[in-house]
Order: sequence, then C-alpha cells, then structure tokens
Amino acid sequence: MRLLCFAAMIVLASQASGQDLPPDAAADVLKGRPYSPNADRGYPEMVYFGDTHVHSALSADAGGGGTTLMPRDMYRFARGEQVVSNTGQPVKLPRPFDFYMLTEHTDGMGVITDIKRGAPNIMADADGKRFHEAFAQGGDAAKQASIELIAKFSQGTLSQALLYQPGSPGYDNTWRDLVQAAEEYNEPHVFTAIIAYEWTSLEVGDNLHRNVLFRDGPERALQVVPFLTSPPAGSTDPRELWKWMQNYEDTTGGDVLAIPHNPNLSNGRMFAPNDTFRDGAAFDSEYLRARAHWEKLLEIQQTKGDSETHPLISPTDEFADYETWDWANLDVSAAKTPDMIPYEYARGILKEGIRFQAEQGINPFKLGFVGGSDIHTGLTTQDDNNFFGAFTWMEPSETRALSVAKGNTDLGISYKGWQYATPGPTAVWATENTRAGIFDAMERREVYSTTGPRITVRFFGGTFADDDIKHRDLARIGYSQGIPMGGDLIAPEDGAAPSFLVYALRDPIGANLDRIQIIKGWVDANGATQEKVFDVVWAGDREPGADGKLPPVGNTVDLSIPSWTNDIGRAELGTVWTDPDFDPDQHAFYYARVLEIPTPRWTAYDAVRFDIEMDSDVKMITQERAYTSPIWYTPEE
Repeated sequence: MRLLCFAAMIVLASQASGQDLPPDAAADVLKGRPYSPNADRGYPEMVYFGDTHVHSALSADAGGGGTTLMPRDMYRFARGEQVVSNTGQPVKLPRPFDFYMLTEHTDGMGVITDIKRGAPNIMADADGKRFHEAFAQGGDAAKQASIELIAKFSQGTLSQALLYQPGSPGYDNTWRDLVQAAEEYNEPHVFTAIIAYEWTSLEVGDNLHRNVLFRDGPERALQVVPFLTSPPAGSTDPRELWKWMQNYEDTTGGDVLAIPHNPNLSNGRMFAPNDTFRDGAAFDSEYLRARAHWEKLLEIQQTKGDSETHPLISPTDEFADYETWDWANLDVSAAKTPDMIPYEYARGILKEGIRFQAEQGINPFKLGFVGGSDIHTGLTTQDDNNFFGAFTWMEPSETRALSVAKGNTDLGISYKGWQYATPGPTAVWATENTRAGIFDAMERREVYSTTGPRITVRFFGGTFADDDIKHRDLARIGYSQGIPMGGDLIAPEDGAAPSFLVYALRDPIGANLDRIQIIKGWVDANGATQEKVFDVVWAGDREPGADGKLPPVGNTVDLSIPSWTNDIGRAELGTVWTDPDFDPDQHAFYYARVLEIPTPRWTAYDAVRFDIEMDSDVKMITQERAYTSPIWYTPEE
C-alpha cells in the first residue's frame, strides 16, 4: 500500500508542477513490475479439471459387460451434453470437464466388437464363441463372462484368437478411429481431448498397468500403434514400454508420458524395491534413470480405491484408512500380505524414492499425483449424488450397492458394489487448455488430485514471510519466491528451514474445508525412512490435544435427505508454514492434503432414492480430500 501511495504522490507532484512524468518513472517505483497485476504473467493462472483414465465399449472388459457408449458419446458427455446411459437412464454432468483422456486397453483392441457381433473368426474359437453367447445374454451372464475374460487375460490363458495384434484390420481400424474421435472433439482453449491408451500389463494377476498419453495430434500418433503386452508385438516388462516410448520420440519428434495406476492392486509389484522381472535383482542405474524419465506421475486414487497411504504405513494418521482396497491383486487370484503394503501406496513409495536418492543418487519414484476414474461405462461421474458406477452392472439400481462385485471362494475373499468409490479428477495448473499446455503441466508435475470435488489448491516451497498469505495474488508471490508443487527446493546456503505457502478454496458447489495438512517424509541419519503429518491450518477455534491431534471438525450430515450444511468449516484456508524439524543433511519430501467437512457418500443417496436399508458395514459418510504433488528437498553433495 505504501508503495502504491508513493507512486501516486509522484504523479500528483508532477501534475502540480506542470511537468510531464518520465515514461519510466512508474516502472522505477514499481521495481520493474507493471501496475496491472494481470499483465506479463509468465506462470499458470488457471486450474483445469479432467479425467486421465476412462473406457468406452471398445475396451473388452467394458463392452463385454454391457457398455454400449462409444468414444464420441463419451466426449459429448464430458463436454457437458446429456446422454442416455448403457441401462437407458438419462445422465448429465453438473459442469463439463476441461480435458479428457480416453484410455482403451491395448491388447486385443477391436476384438470386443467382433465378439459381440459374432464374427466368423471369433465363432470358430471355443473361447470366442462362449464369450459371444454370454455377452448376448446380458445381465449377470455378461458380468460373469467379463470377469472371466479379465481373469484369463490376467493369467495369460486367453485364447490367442482373441488377442488381436497390430496389422489386423480390427486392431488398426480401432486405433485410427480412437485418434480421429479425439481430434474431432479437441477444441483448443475450450476442451482438450488428449490421445492416449492403457498399456495393460499383468503378471499372474498383479496389476502393472500404465496409461500412455501423447502431447501430439494425429500427425504423429498415427505413425505408430500402441505398445502391447502380449507377444510377439509386446511385453509385460515396463522396460520394453519405455523403449517403445523412446523410439516414438526419436522417430516422430513427439512427446509421451506413462502414468502407473492402481498400485493397490499390484500385490507390491508395481513399485517393488527390486526388479521382479529379473528374479529380484537390484535395479541397475539404467533402469532407475529410465523410470525417473518416463514415469513422473502416479494415479493416487480412482474408483477401485485410494492409494495415498494405509494404516500399516501410517499408523498414527487418523485419515489413513480412506476408501481402502487391500485384500488381493487385480483379478483376486492372490491375497495381499502386510509386507506388500509399503510398495502399493504413494506415501510408502515416495519414501522408497528418497531412500534410492540418498543411496544411489537417483530417485525412480519422484512422482506427482493425478486422479483417474477407471470407469468402464463411458460415463465419468465423480459426484456422490450422480454416481453411475464403475461398470454397467453398477449403474443406478436398488441392488448395485449390495451385489457381489468379485471374489475368490478359495481365498475367502469377496467384495461388493458399495466398496467402489466415486473417483476424482486430475487438476492441472496450466498456461492454457491445450494438449501442449495440459501435457507440459503434467510433465513438470504441477498437478494434483482430488477424490471428487473441484477444490482449488496452491502449494509452494521456498522462502516466505508469515504475512505473504494475506495477499490475494498468492501465485505471484509463490512463483517469485519459491517453486510450485512438483518441484525441487534449492538447498539454503545457511541451512535455514524452508517455508511453504499453501492455500485451498472449496469447490463452489461443494462442502466447506476442515483443514490443510502437510505430510513430510525423510531419510534419517540411520538411513531409515520416516514420516510425520502436520496440521498447519484449520477451520474454527479448535486446539490440538495433549497428543498433538486436532479434534474433528464436526458433522452436519443428515442421512435422511441426504445432505449436509456448511455451518462448520471454512470456504478457504491458507497459511505459511515452516518445517520445525528441518535438517539440511536429510533427503525429504512434502505434500499437502486438504480435507473437506463430512458429506454423504454415494451409498447414502442410493439408500434414500431407492428406499433401501444398507448393511451395517456399508460406509454412508465420506470426507473428501485433495492431494498435491510433492515438493522435494535434496541435500547438496
């Protein structure tokens, strides 16, 4: 304020003296910044929300289970149009997505179309004929056949006749049409349709899937076909995927990224601390560098569970057990054991990454956070009051919540529809809503995930004063005095502790905020990894107890409606926080977790709308959240 007043005094004095103001006088006073705070901004001003993982009827496990919506239907829906669901119900989003990634499975691409129509080559195969007949019956028969198809593919026992390869008309035509559909609906600065696919690697049922996204348009993407996992054209080893990605960039001049997802269904394999494709051998430096280069992001949550952390990893974190799926691998062929858990959840994975950094000088798990739905209905519905399920059998009905989804009687494992979660979006701080703008933000990890609501979050690390949070132009301060989420802190010359500027604004049509936490992980002097959760700012006049824990914010949920009120919590929260335990010699990471006040879960809406009584173990209330990409600190050598 004094600076602006001083500038005004110069102008008034010049006018009073009848002299012209030198053209650079204002610039001198404003220290090189334009008077307009909106001019000459070289940093991202807008956050864009989208889905990075969704399937149409062209994916075999979607189309086989009854999904009929095709890519163009999905893009119309994502852009905000009303469509008719796979079960004949009208459905519409409350607001459109800014960007969208249709990620069809690579292996057998195009085969489901031929299975459903009973193509001669399919009917000549025993598996193909049986699947055709089951899918034609629909209902539970189609559901069970879809589960069987997934299981056979997971175990490597699916008929070769159903594993369409590049070069076959069904495969090549499907890929061309997917690329063309994305191009038709891509409208720069309005709606971005990113060309992508899902590399569907499975090792005896352990999930190793990656979504591969292109920065490019058809002119480059159509020079290749997706990399498969089945021979002769593919491999389940991610090293081979990274080679394909390198070859794509070398050949076309394009740019690609891979996003691992569902580590919670990999039985510890996706982020194992050693090479499971080479009998548990230690990773060599080539592997570490390649993984760090190609895989900069992790899908931290989706409809098949949340992968931030787990009570076994974070026993003192009261918010660790959130939408947890921890019973088996993807096809429920092998039960999960406690020793697998640290390599399946983001917090444990990040700690492994900085351990690698401390010991070998390379962090292969330096991962930002994105959200994906993995929805197989063609309908990404992320609001609890508008959830159309993960599969067609899970579209709204009075039976979906309590129906058995999948199980293994030999292992005594069974789970139900209610255990699927509403998925959340990826939020991207980008300079523009284009393929290049969205991709570049992802590549630099300036992204975050929420579990559904469109919470706005800024997170910077650097050197900040407590009063910095009082400004409304926090982005200018954040970028000028620090680095954003996804970045690396510069080691302070004097060993001073870094400070963090964090701010969150609630979803305009959502619930108030409970608190913001900063999670720190580090490698101690003995080489062991540690973690701590800090409540840094919160709503209300609560005070931490003797145990250091902040009391709950309260609960206004009325399950009879169901609804909630924003009488508790706050619309926005922000603060500057300095790490009280900082050690300049320790490797560390920091990320922010933003919690909403409690709200009704999708099961609560089903209970009221269908007038049904849920079982006692069905979760009816949720506490949605957002996870920012981390900021890393690496000591100087």
